[in-house]
Amino acid sequence: MSEMVPQIDHVLVNVNDRLDEAAAHYRRLGFNLMPRGHHTVGSSNHLAIFESDYFELLGYEPQNAERAAGLWGDVAGFAGLIMKADDAPALARTFRERAIAMVTEEPRALARMVDLSDGTSQEARFSSIHLSPAITPSGMILFCQHLTPELVWREEWQSHPNGVRGISGITIASRDPAKSVRLMETIYGSTSIKPIEGGLRLAARDDAIDYLTPDAAMARFGPDISLAEDGADRKVAVRFRTTSRECAREVFTKADIEHENREGEGILVRAPNAFGVALMFS
Repeated sequence: MSEMVPQIDHVLVNVNDRLDEAAAHYRRLGFNLMPRGHHTVGSSNHLAIFESDYFELLGYEPQNAERAAGLWGDVAGFAGLIMKADDAPALARTFRERAIAMVTEEPRALARMVDLSDGTSQEARFSSIHLSPAITPSGMILFCQHLTPELVWREEWQSHPNGVRGISGITIASRDPAKSVRLMETIYGSTSIKPIEGGLRLAARDDAIDYLTPDAAMARFGPDISLAEDGADRKVAVRFRTTSRECAREVFTKADIEHENREGEGILVRAPNAFGVALMFS
């Protein structure tokens, strides 16, 4: 496992029954969202596809509320971090050997229909490993193997008015970053962990996962980030790579979305303006 290279597959923002509202708002933020997808378990989503990762708005439609509400946890806002897995069954075996607790002993199968630009629909299939909530106080951490990646990373979905090309990192607020990073250290090895101002960083292939103290996270992303009321770890921010800050700024200005320039950081859209997750465009 120490030879595994960490890489973010996608991040998940849980909007529950506000999927219509959230999708409209994220389009105003300049994201080219895929047509709505529907999971076999009752939830629905919209994806913003980038070069090698993507951003997911997850919720449910009114007719599916009874079976989908709470399916992906109780945390609203930035609720899920999903890492790439090349071989989900083999990874699950390794987790069992290392006594890393999972929700199920074997990977879960998940599928959704994808409407393509030629008018046809095909089934995108995935295999995912959900780590136990008992060891992920910040919310869901999953590992996902894409069985049909050609139905996700398609050129017609990868261009965005705000210029975003990919996810450069995420931030988790933690009272004890050294303790919180141990799970990832167990999975990926200690050489991936580096100290940074205010906490620790898991350096990934094209991105990074930062564990910052709440004070450091608020200094970087604003005092209104969505911290957990009980002091538990909480995923609070997503950082994006853009082709141009000015491109993003123009989109936000035209849509009358509040944003601010952070010197040396990028353009910040605070959590209340993005359904509970702070967004940084650099």
